[in-house]
Amino acid sequence: MKLLFYAAKVYDKKSFQMVLDQFEDIEIDYINHELEPRTAPLAKGYDAVCAFVSADVGAKTLEILKENGINIVLMRCAGFNNVDVEKAKELGIIVKRVPGYSPESVAELAMGLALAVNRRLYKAYNKVRENDYTLRGLRGVNFYQKTAGIVGTGKIGAAMCRICRGFGMKVIAYDVYQNPDLKDFVEYVSLDELLAQSDLISLHCPLMDSTYHMINLESIKKMKDGVILVNTSRGALVDTKELIEGIRMNKFLGIGLDVYEEETGNVYEDRSDDIMEHSVTARLLAFPNVMITSHQGFYTLEALSAIAETTLSNLVAAKEGRRDANDVA
Repeated sequence: MKLLFYAAKVYDKKSFQMVLDQFEDIEIDYINHELEPRTAPLAKGYDAVCAFVSADVGAKTLEILKENGINIVLMRCAGFNNVDVEKAKELGIIVKRVPGYSPESVAELAMGLALAVNRRLYKAYNKVRENDYTLRGLRGVNFYQKTAGIVGTGKIGAAMCRICRGFGMKVIAYDVYQNPDLKDFVEYVSLDELLAQSDLISLHCPLMDSTYHMINLESIKKMKDGVILVNTSRGALVDTKELIEGIRMNKFLGIGLDVYEEETGNVYEDRSDDIMEHSVTARLLAFPNVMITSHQGFYTLEALSAIAETTLSNLVAAKEGRRDANDVA
């Protein structure tokens, strides 16, 4: 089976090559180009393509892939909001994902962001490097005995719940589906109650019509003053322009974002020489209580290994006609 691997980074090649000997029938070609309508014809002659969260797997891309003989699309990520699922079903294209590569890798980064913006670790690091040992601008708050509000309690959200519990926090959560494994220490509440009660709010839910811009000016006004907001899930859960309004209202102690609405075109690219005049992200970075990372929640040794093994197992399952929980379409 021949697999065309789009948007391949050095770490992708390394992690996939490390497990490839377990899949003797699979041959992988890696290319730097992102999957989109313009590059979809490159898949001609392959059995499947592999794409990431930043790819354009919309209707046009899927049509071109189908025209070039592709019936299997492997997403090497958990999210699939960039995939036109209905179009894939219409075309008979199997789409598989990696729903649970390493929940702890993302949850640990979420807590890391929360700690960093709370104690201004990025600012403290730079101050000391410049021989400035003053404490001005570095005061935080204890997480111990504070309330953590977790929005979405799937595998990653559940891992975040356990981390917050370990910090001695009261943990409340909102989810349409309550996780029975958390009932012994997590109290499920309405979203409005979570917004009003939480000192730390961490987002761990998928991007759907019902969750698009769930954090907006109206929901921000319901939050406590001095709240910490963390998003390691999907950028469009947060209305960035209205988030900026909330920051200017002095609503937040800190904000940690591993994802953001403008990340397509930025994420995993070096934009250091670019002048980003109209960038909302650049406006966010101007605030001293905001920390943004480059969608790196998945980027641990364990997670990369799990992603590679599951993705290639998904290809085998798809070729054999086996449907399972990893199927999107």
